[in-house]
Amino acid sequence: MGKYAVVKKDSCIACGSCGSIAPDIFDFDSDGIAEVIFEGDDNRGVTAIPENLQEELQEAAESCPTECIQHAEAPFA
Repeated sequence: MGKYAVVKKDSCIACGSCGSIAPDIFDFDSDGIAEVIFEGDDNRGVTAIPENLQEELQEAAESCPTECIQHAEAPFA
């Protein structure tokens, strides 16, 4: 079962940790703030992150210094 993820952009300090750990899931937007990019999600939290990337998702969330990465079993929107 997939998980869903979003970045709380108002808390992101653009440290790059998430993109280093999970480059298939996270990248920076045009303002230099992290966002979920997996399969065009555009940080909406509606695209399931597959099982094979969930370890990276978990590690990225745990390494975030501002805890701005949220993940859940259901879509956010």
